[in-house]
Amino acid sequence: MNLGLATEKAKDATELDPMAEFKQGVQLLKNDYPQKALPKLRRAFECDQHNPYYISFLGLCVARAQRKWVQAYELCEIAVQLKPAEIQFHLNLAEVYASAGLREKALDKLDTALERFRGDSRIAQARSKVQNRRKPILPFFGRTHFLNRGLGKLRHRALKSLGK
Repeated sequence: MNLGLATEKAKDATELDPMAEFKQGVQLLKNDYPQKALPKLRRAFECDQHNPYYISFLGLCVARAQRKWVQAYELCEIAVQLKPAEIQFHLNLAEVYASAGLREKALDKLDTALERFRGDSRIAQARSKVQNRRKPILPFFGRTHFLNRGLGKLRHRALKSLGK
């Protein structure tokens, strides 16, 4: 009879393991299930409220799942302040700002992160996603139409050679 109780207690302990909850939450977040990830990340955060990883990813999840922008970017900013050497925290903060419609603030944060981490490809890639895209040359066709793609590449090369 004790064996049955011991296995139940072991299951309860693994369910309350903040690292396991965090890993599951991050995996759900990566797979675009922020609603399912939110309770797991919140439980991990409640177990250790000073862990910057839990704080940052909870902020990102709050932004994606609930669209509570102020709460989300405050959490992400706290994580960046606690551990400024972690690139992922800067990326999470920039994503929250961009999702909230604060593109300029997101670009500023990414620019300071680029200076700090000197040419990290993840930051450069995130910056290119946040940057405003130019309008299609032929707006009556879709962005993916072959004429818009070809003319857009030509425009890009021309502007690049002019130094803009």
